[in-house]
Amino acid sequence: MPEEIYYDNSATTRTREEAAKLVYEMLTDCYGNPSSLHRKGFQAQKRLDTAREQVARSLGCQSSEIYFTSGGTDADNIAILGAARAQRRLGNRIVTTAFEHDAVLNTVKYLESEGWEIVRLTPDQNGQITAQQVLDAVDDKTVLVSMMAVNNEVGSILPVGQVSRLLRRKYPQLLIHCDAVQAYCKEPLRLGKTLDVDFLSVSGHKIYAPKGIGALYIKKGTRFRPVTFGGGQEKNVRPGTENISGACAMGLCAELLMKEQQENHERVTQIRDALLDGLTKLPDICINSPSDATPYILNFSALGVRSEIMLHFLEEQNIYVSSGSACAKGGASHVLSSMGLEHQRADSAIRLSFGRYNTLEEVPVFLSALQQGLERFRK
Repeated sequence: MPEEIYYDNSATTRTREEAAKLVYEMLTDCYGNPSSLHRKGFQAQKRLDTAREQVARSLGCQSSEIYFTSGGTDADNIAILGAARAQRRLGNRIVTTAFEHDAVLNTVKYLESEGWEIVRLTPDQNGQITAQQVLDAVDDKTVLVSMMAVNNEVGSILPVGQVSRLLRRKYPQLLIHCDAVQAYCKEPLRLGKTLDVDFLSVSGHKIYAPKGIGALYIKKGTRFRPVTFGGGQEKNVRPGTENISGACAMGLCAELLMKEQQENHERVTQIRDALLDGLTKLPDICINSPSDATPYILNFSALGVRSEIMLHFLEEQNIYVSSGSACAKGGASHVLSSMGLEHQRADSAIRLSFGRYNTLEEVPVFLSALQQGLERFRK
């Protein structure tokens, strides 16, 4: 019997031991400021350079195109605001989807208050956005498209690569941003011909690094205006003394996860499939994730039982799940609403999200606990 079952890896992951040890080393030994001119500063700068190279290799880009941030939200804000301001003279339309992470939706909402035209594409009931939807929404006044790689609540894989190829041919001046936080080191992400975007955001605490570190890819030569100002760190894209311990941990985790990517994907797929098999045998369970979703996320509704009630019941059994995006803090899911799911189904949705520490042995324990909860609260 597992001591606990942690099915909330899309909210955050447990920091892996190798990364935690590296953070301790950087905080207590290699603690110099990379901007300092003495030996301690030079040593810190070398370690930061290594971390940047590790993240770049994981994405298939140049290290000079990687900028460290405080996380995915920070990277999204920098990319969208910086791209919009750089492109303002070319147009005023931004196209995104209605079920992006709040880091994207609230940033474009802010731009909307400044007079920008925001087009929010609605997914279908399977949580899918088509390339044609994006093409139909883009016009000559569109300066930016922001589209996530994997949806954080239902796991939909969006056709970002296909969209980027089609847009490049028709609108060469258009900038493309991708929030790849939930896809990073899990699904294939190779920047270049197959994923030709100008900006791509990733986060450390989704890949077993600590919270408070992320990275933004900016394609070489991309039009961009900084949105914060300081001492020139990160080539003025994200100034401020670098979180060097976090960056080094993120670089290490990216390198290790890329080596484990296929093994993790296969194991997580087995776990997801076993859970799907068990869930479909229980009464009044609706699966909200599409059949071709990433195996790392499985969203379902236990009709008749509110999400929050089931979440806390499972918590009493040391089973940790989510009712949606952690950033929503229990609020109504804009993702499920945008998919057109009825209130009862959205109100009873549970998100399971898996990682490298999950095992097949946990599946029957979870299903048994869920069944107990259903029997208790459906009376």
